[in-house]
Amino acid sequence: MSVKENLDEVRNEINEILKSKGREKDDVTLIAVTKTIDEKYMLEAIEDGITDIGENKVQEIERKYNDLGPIVNYHMIGSLQSNKVKDVIDKVCLIHSLDRKSLLKEINKRGRQEDKVINCLIQMNISKEETKSGVYEEDLEEFLELVENYEYVRVQGLMTMAPHADNPEDIRWVFTKMKNIFDSLAKREFKNIEMKYLSMGMSNDYNIAIEEGSNMVRVGTKIFGKRDYSK
Repeated sequence: MSVKENLDEVRNEINEILKSKGREKDDVTLIAVTKTIDEKYMLEAIEDGITDIGENKVQEIERKYNDLGPIVNYHMIGSLQSNKVKDVIDKVCLIHSLDRKSLLKEINKRGRQEDKVINCLIQMNISKEETKSGVYEEDLEEFLELVENYEYVRVQGLMTMAPHADNPEDIRWVFTKMKNIFDSLAKREFKNIEMKYLSMGMSNDYNIAIEEGSNMVRVGTKIFGKRDYSK
């Protein structure tokens, strides 16, 4: 199948889920994850209406941004090293992986230097997988208090990755818990923090995530096919 056909299938599925839940048709932002994907396929997706691109690596954002320019919204969805912040803050619209104090301080520092407020999502590790980054639920309150002290960082919501599961139903609880946390925080008032985006769901589980309330999904394989990681 072509990129366009894959996108049609993904969009139709998203719209069917939204309709079944009584949500608006455009209530979910679809981020096309283009890691290891050639730019010609990325351009096919953009030509078919994709407005948001997700990358896991700083060097990929730099290369594609330098080659193509700001023709889409670029999202940093992978783990971000503090020493790489300076390379992406002028290119990305949203950092999905704010997960520790050192990164928070560095983003704020670089934002101050550029006189630019940097939009971020707090990455949470709901399942407490050792191989994944993210703030634990019991540490979230303390982290939110830290964020309020950094004027060049604006948290716009939460992000999580669920464990891999052959049956996505087995990890539905992760998305349910995230939505409960998101809704709870949305009722409160903070400085520099709002609950606008709930980024959860990837190619193997975005349908479950949307059913549980996600409004931003990160989909790569279902759009572009399996990756060739030997490149």
